[in-house]
Amino acid sequence: MNQKTLAMGIKGIIPGGLSVKDFCMITETNEETARKILDTFMQNGIGIFENKQIHFTENDRLKTSLLAIRMGAPIDEISSLLDWKDFESLVSEILESREFDTIRNVILTKPRMEIDVVGTKNGIAILIDCKHWKRLSYSSLETAVNKQIERTKRYVVKEKIHAAIPAIVTLYQEEIKFINKVPIVPIFQLDSFCEEFYGNLEEIDTLQQSE
Repeated sequence: MNQKTLAMGIKGIIPGGLSVKDFCMITETNEETARKILDTFMQNGIGIFENKQIHFTENDRLKTSLLAIRMGAPIDEISSLLDWKDFESLVSEILESREFDTIRNVILTKPRMEIDVVGTKNGIAILIDCKHWKRLSYSSLETAVNKQIERTKRYVVKEKIHAAIPAIVTLYQEEIKFINKVPIVPIFQLDSFCEEFYGNLEEIDTLQQSE
């Protein structure tokens, strides 16, 4: 299946149960095409077919989008079918799969700051700023890093945790890089980054209560 046909199915990914007929109507495809799309979904762990219905979760839209992008679909076209919640949801899911306890959209006050995703494991928190669907220059990333460092410092004081790490997760970067010892992690590599989390601590800006 080509990436264009696969991308057509993204609109049909609605959490809950859908019949094949419903999926056809939403995606504006015929039944043969719809079944091919759904077969590809199932082969890639997207959705579950049960009791003559397809059941999707809230993370399946972004999983499908990343699959389509890997197959060559234009990122800008795919991104128009998604929203920021899809991206944050997948980030949280990846952290949880690596046994992090996660919280989304944490609000700090005076002054007001928002942290997209916080993952905590063994007393160390990783605070993630999700930069979804935007190409960022080095200067833009540096600005984002500095803001995330400030959020992390505030979070450490507020929550009285042992240590916290600021991080940026993006779609566009091809490899993990560091700016001021803060990791810039492409979503494709977030899982391996989490797996090697403690081995990377020497390279990362770890903020502790005394800072």
